[in-house]
Order: sequence, then structure tokens, then C-alpha cells
Amino acid sequence: MTTTAQPYGLRPSSHPSGTIRPVAYTIATGYAVNIFQNQPVRIAPATSGGQTEGTIVAAATGEAFIGTFQGVEFTDSDGRYRVSNKWTASTAATTITAYVTSDPAIVYEVQTNANVTTADIGKQYDFASTTSGNSTTGLSSASLDVASAAANASVRLVGLSTAVEDTATDAYLTVEVQISEHQFVADKAAI
Repeated sequence: MTTTAQPYGLRPSSHPSGTIRPVAYTIATGYAVNIFQNQPVRIAPATSGGQTEGTIVAAATGEAFIGTFQGVEFTDSDGRYRVSNKWTASTAATTITAYVTSDPAIVYEVQTNANVTTADIGKQYDFASTTSGNSTTGLSSASLDVASAAANASVRLVGLSTAVEDTATDAYLTVEVQISEHQFVADKAAI
């Protein structure tokens, strides 16, 4: 039963091929925003506002995004190789490799911030808390914002998760979603 809000972002769950393959991108050294595991991220379209064109940056609520952040490898300012499930704001580093789930066919699990039913399958939603997370676990705090249902929103609800033991009356359900506002795919309105 999920009676407590414990969001973990968009956790990759499945892919039609049976394999989820994160893709390597980069983050600009000194990027001044935390990025947590399973957090929606996007490719910066222009160099402005502390972002470098072509690099991975945190996606804000309502922005088209490429996928979710899965971790980073880099060489820190002391010359030590590091691996982390989160990017800590303003890290000065070289050889930065960020891993992102960018395939639009990936299905993600995400916790809702209110109850949904099977009648909501096909609807589109945005997120709550897209850029916050837990600095100890490194996990994103993004959850599905049930009140944000719209014709065009960040993700499309494709099913209730079968991987957990939620009941239909639980306050916070785990659901399956796909990105509906993907940076590489044209938008399609909700069902």
C-alpha cells in the first residue's frame, strides 16, 4: 500500500526491445543546478541563463525533455575519477559523461501526488517538484501532478504499475508513463 508520498522521479521500467540503454551526453563544468537520478532532463537549446547549448540540464515543469538522468562520471578538480548518481551544483570537472534515458519508447514508473484510476489512462500530466531531490540518496523528488491534466503535457499515463502492491484507493499510486513532450518527437494530444 502506498499511503506515504515517497517520490523517486521517473524510474525507467521497460522498453519494447526488453533493454533500456542510457545514452552518453555531457554536462557543462560548473553547471550550477543539482541533477538527481530519475530527474527529467533536456538538451539545452541555447547558451544562456547558465546553460551551454547541447549539454544536459535540468528540465523545469512543462518543458519538453529528452529523458531522465541516470548518473554521471567525471574527473574532479583534484584529478580523481568520480562516479555518482547525482550531479552536484557547480561541480568543476573535466571529461564529464552524463547518462540519460533518451529513447521515446521507454516506459517509466513514477509516483502520483494523488489518486488516479484506469479511466485516466491516456491522459497527459506535468510533474510536481521536477528540480528537487534527496541529497543523501541522490534520487529525484519528481512526482506526477494529477491536478495538471491537460491536452498536451509532459507525460502520458499508459497504465497502473503491476510491479508494486498498490490498491485502487491508495493516495499515492505508482503508475507507468511515457514522455509525451519529448525533445526529439512531435507532440501528440492526449486521448
